[in-house]
Amino acid sequence: MTHPEPARTAARRTRSLASSSPSAASDRLGALGEADGAVPQGVTVFDDGIPAVANLDSDLLDALRRAATDAVDDEVEFYVNGGWRSPEYQEQLLRAAISKYGSEKEAARWVATPDTSPHVSGRAIDIGHSDATAWLSTHGARYGLCQIYRNEPWHYELRPEAIDHGCPPMYADPTHDPRMQR
Repeated sequence: MTHPEPARTAARRTRSLASSSPSAASDRLGALGEADGAVPQGVTVFDDGIPAVANLDSDLLDALRRAATDAVDDEVEFYVNGGWRSPEYQEQLLRAAISKYGSEKEAARWVATPDTSPHVSGRAIDIGHSDATAWLSTHGARYGLCQIYRNEPWHYELRPEAIDHGCPPMYADPTHDPRMQR
């Protein structure tokens, strides 16, 4: 199923991707890059050529695209800061978080292991800019899109039951999520 893409989205994405070099993304990630799930600036949920978007769970991607299409009416655009990730990329993010936060325990509040991360399975997305996360906070349940962690307002996952029952209560952070306890 294809979704209409607002003209301003296509134009903005073209400009953004042209100014964001893939080598710059690779430099930030060491040897890992776009093929592993790194996301160049300006990527939207309509960018099928970017593995972080293309490898998302199809139901999640469909819900995101429906929501993004409707959000345009409120002049809100959904940018992708993180989507699908390879296990190697997730491991690199975890190592960087351990270095930044000083311990595995503290890093676990922000970055999951490759074995537990819903990003590795394509079942999570990190949405950028604050206007988009605010829009999803208000309207996301209509699409089954729910913020999962209170400390990560950008992290959304598909919860189809939310369409009828609202989003479930958020976990304070990933360390409180039973899925992360494997």
